Amino acid sequence: MYRVAAIGGDGIGPEILDEGKKVLDAAGEKYDFDIEWTDFDIGAERYLETGELVTEEELKELSGYPAIYFGSIGDDRVKPGILEKGILLKMRFSFDEYVNLRPIRLLHGIQTPLAGKGPEDIDFVVVRENTEDFYVGIGSRFRQSEKKELEVVRDLYSVKFGLDVESDAEEIAYQIGVLSREGCRRVMEYAFDLAERRQRRVASVDKANVLSDVYGLWREVFSEVEGRHPGVATELTFVDAVTMWFVKNPEWFDVVVTPNMFGDIVTDLGAMIQGGLGLAPGGNINPTGTSMFEPIHGSAPKYRGLGVVNPIATIWAGALLLDHLGEHEAAEGVVQAIEGTIRDGVVTRDLGGAAKTADVGDHVAALLRR
Repeated sequence: MYRVAAIGGDGIGPEILDEGKKVLDAAGEKYDFDIEWTDFDIGAERYLETGELVTEEELKELSGYPAIYFGSIGDDRVKPGILEKGILLKMRFSFDEYVNLRPIRLLHGIQTPLAGKGPEDIDFVVVRENTEDFYVGIGSRFRQSEKKELEVVRDLYSVKFGLDVESDAEEIAYQIGVLSREGCRRVMEYAFDLAERRQRRVASVDKANVLSDVYGLWREVFSEVEGRHPGVATELTFVDAVTMWFVKNPEWFDVVVTPNMFGDIVTDLGAMIQGGLGLAPGGNINPTGTSMFEPIHGSAPKYRGLGVVNPIATIWAGALLLDHLGEHEAAEGVVQAIEGTIRDGVVTRDLGGAAKTADVGDHVAALLRR
């Protein structure tokens, strides 16, 4: 028996999560385990009614679950950033989900925009650091009227670069990226452990040739972790080169480990080469705590309740959840059932079909039970 928290969230979130739960329950029947679901009412509707995002009591309760299955977040009635930061990011940071796991895998029956590439060419995993880098929220903006603050920033700029900022500059903005040795080490260890299980190589992504202080530490730690895993082949890559090679030769990559900001960018590129956002799952993982699994697409509020959206990314995120719980055979069974559903032509209109959201979930679940 596994206890799993479920948060439908906003827009299409509840309906796609229902299909994911349906498939995971079918996987339990097939592979002899049970999931006890607990639904949490967290999202835009409650926020608009009560002003609550996610409470400390809910965070405490959620911390008792090994996994959270999440639908989507975002509502046109709420200013952008409020729900995302106050719910999704707050949970990621509260549970220290320091690994963002993104499989970039082209399923059979799906077309990629890359000419001449097939499923045998696009099958790798991006391990993105999820709690540090330029996303720690340290930064500010100063206007001309705030003389004292502007002077401090100008002085720092002058000392660092030997350059002057015009004394009449109207406004200055800055953002600080922060990496810790431990933050780098633990996400890299996860990537190397994954590479050992998959018998693959690890590619590290950075921009140490320009941002040498922050990503110099990243490279230094990578070298140390590499020394503890002598059986894993490695390479160092710059993020601009990675974007080119994802497109030209995706077959070169196996496990890719990247700092937070660069990972945010290259995983969206990865989603496109695997067929689109409707096919892209993600996991926010704390290997010893509470982890959260979700599709990477948004809430698409205009399609809410129409039953036309693609649930495959959510179902696939459920497969990541099962794999995290140790049900590896069931996880791969779910992915194979997704491929079978695509092969049978039971797909939504974004993939050229006419199936409803529930039709896709029903078909994947039926294939699993067989």
